[in-house]
Amino acid sequence: MRAWEATQYYFKRASKGLGMGQRLERVLQMPRREVKVQLTIELDNGELGTFTGFRVQHDNSRGPMKGGLRYHPDVDPDDVNSLASLMTWKTAIANIPYGGAKGGVNCDPNKLTYSELQRITRAFVDEIHDIIGPGLDIPAPDMGTNAQTMAWIVDQYSKYHGWTPSVVTGKPIELGGSEGREAATGRGVVYAAAAVLADAGKEIADSRFAVQGFGNVGMWTARFLASEGARVVAISDLSGAIQNKDGIDVNSLVHYVAERGSISGFGGAEPMPADELLTADCDVLIPAALGNVLTLENANDVRARFIVEGANGPTSPEADEIFIKRGITVVPDIFANAGGVIVSYFEWVQNVQQFRWRLDRVNSELHAMMLDAYNQIKKLSKVDHCDLRTAAFQLAISRVAQATALRGLENEAFCVIGAPHAG
Repeated sequence: MRAWEATQYYFKRASKGLGMGQRLERVLQMPRREVKVQLTIELDNGELGTFTGFRVQHDNSRGPMKGGLRYHPDVDPDDVNSLASLMTWKTAIANIPYGGAKGGVNCDPNKLTYSELQRITRAFVDEIHDIIGPGLDIPAPDMGTNAQTMAWIVDQYSKYHGWTPSVVTGKPIELGGSEGREAATGRGVVYAAAAVLADAGKEIADSRFAVQGFGNVGMWTARFLASEGARVVAISDLSGAIQNKDGIDVNSLVHYVAERGSISGFGGAEPMPADELLTADCDVLIPAALGNVLTLENANDVRARFIVEGANGPTSPEADEIFIKRGITVVPDIFANAGGVIVSYFEWVQNVQQFRWRLDRVNSELHAMMLDAYNQIKKLSKVDHCDLRTAAFQLAISRVAQATALRGLENEAFCVIGAPHAG
């Protein structure tokens, strides 16, 4: 099942309990705008390179659209549509005044030079600058992009519209970025893990974790877990996986990766097949890499009692159904990895107000919003006797439907106004 199909599967499963008609379902499912552009730049060797860029704007009923920009060879319309939709539901769950969008360029950033990446970014902004902006659509870093990419976007966009740091989030601090933004997604994943463990009478310090992926999300997640006294027993990256039943020294691993570029060869753990990390003996599994890694083929072999989704779409619908039947609690991506977009919202607010927050305020506000969202999802899950993912989608769909109705965009939406699901 492709990414867009999986997202719609979860949407339809949740919408059944909301009593909305097919017209409204279609309004909420379909994107408002899909943009595809061709980017032609001069490569460093003097040849011309042509790349395809995408921006999908899914929904703006609750505010300007928000979503990352990824540079990856697998970027395609299906992938971007799915991620844009997930951003709509993620921002609604976090209860921040945004809709959802997503974008990307089909390229391999590992095969491009610094100057080539800059030219691609500026060419992309040239094509989409009139449909993005602080009140329209606010990009952010994603896979293959970073704070430097956002800096280039700010500069190129400002050539058309004047100095506008609030056009993107995830910027360098020097250009209006927020304290805590780089670590925010990983910090939010740990807040989500702590909340679900607390409901089971457990603590992070009493639990064993396996983290798939050691990029930005996985690395920060592992660091925060270790600081809370957790045993991180398995970690993987593109080079493979390592394990240590007594716990990996995460801080030493961070320094090792900074020097060597991967976890391969790290002396504080034993190597293991990368695919076995997902079925490692642990209490909490955190997939924090690519999507669709938990599937029909391996779901029955997962030994974790809890799965906290740090990545976007790591669990296929078939695997999700298996986890429900097996009593494995899945904390869904549209809540668990929302820390990044929440702190992006804080960054945007700081840019608009031209006032900088301190790190302790950022982290305190993030924790409060994550905990509030979790309590809303948990309450709905108990009331409707459903899993956390279905409850999260119902909460999000209700909020977006209400905004749609109040703006007069679809009269049929009024059927859900005042529904207890809205929270």
